[in-house]
Amino acid sequence: MSLCFFVTDLHGNINRYEKLFERIGEEKPSAVFFGGDLMPSGLYAFTRADDIPENFAEDYLFKNLIELKDKLDKEYPRIFMILGNDDGRAIEPEFIHAAEMGIIEYIHNKKVSFNEFSVFGYAYVPPTPFMLKDWEKYDVSMYVDPGCIAPEDGSFSIEIDKKALKYQTIQKDLVKLCKDEDLSKSIFLFHTPPYNTNLDYAGLDNKFIEHVPLDVHVGSIAVERFIKERQPLLTLHGHVHESTSITGIWKEKIGNTLAMNAAHNGPELSLIRFDPDDLENSFLEIL
Repeated sequence: MSLCFFVTDLHGNINRYEKLFERIGEEKPSAVFFGGDLMPSGLYAFTRADDIPENFAEDYLFKNLIELKDKLDKEYPRIFMILGNDDGRAIEPEFIHAAEMGIIEYIHNKKVSFNEFSVFGYAYVPPTPFMLKDWEKYDVSMYVDPGCIAPEDGSFSIEIDKKALKYQTIQKDLVKLCKDEDLSKSIFLFHTPPYNTNLDYAGLDNKFIEHVPLDVHVGSIAVERFIKERQPLLTLHGHVHESTSITGIWKEKIGNTLAMNAAHNGPELSLIRFDPDDLENSFLEIL
C-alpha cells in the first residue's frame, strides 16, 4: 500500500497548509502531490496580511517542509510539485533550489519514477481572463475564448519571447513530454483539468461577452484529447475551484483513466487520499 495525498490551489492559505502539514506528520503518506497555485495571489504584495511571510516559499512553505523532513526522517514523503497560473514564474528558481536540497521534487515538464509508476508534471493552462501569463499557452490552436486574453497580450514576471508564444501549444508540449511511452502505469500532475468534463465546470452559466455566451467548460482540449488517446492510469487536476461544488463530482473515469480534481472554492483544505494500486477507494476530505 502506498498512501498518497493530493492537494492543489492552496493559494498561500496558512490555515490550509497547517492542516496539511499536520496530516502529513500524523499519517506519513508515501507521497504528496501539489498541483499548483501554491503561493498567495500575485497581488499579495499589495494585499498581504501581516501573518503571511513576504517570501512565502522560503520563509513558510519550505521552512515547514524542512521541519517535517527533520521530524519524519526516513518516513518523509516524496513531495512532487508544480506551479500554477496564479504563481509568478519569477519564484521558480526557489522551487528548483528546494529540489536541489532534497526538500521537494519540482517536476514541471519532467518525468520521475515513483515505485513502479512514472510521474509526469505539467503546469500550463489554456488562456484565461487574467493578466498574468507566466503559465498560460494556447491549447490546440491560436483560439482564445471570449473574455479571455491571449498569452502574448498579458503580463509576465520574467523575460519571455512573446512572439514565440504564438507558435507554442499545450498539445505540442504533451507530445514532446511523453513521446511514444506506454502510460498505463503513469500519474500526471496537471494544473488544468480536461475540457468538457465534470472537473472543469466554471460558474459561467448565462453569462455573455458582447452577446456571446461563455463556455462553462474552461479546461484544456489538449489534455482531454491526450487522456482519451494515451490513457494514463491517473491524472490529477486543479485550477477550477468551483467545479466540484457545482457538479458534485470530483473524480471521473475517462476510458481507463481516473481523473481527479482537488480544487475547492471554500476556505477549508481539500485533501484527496489515494493509493495508485487501489484507485477505486480514493477519498476526498474537506478539512
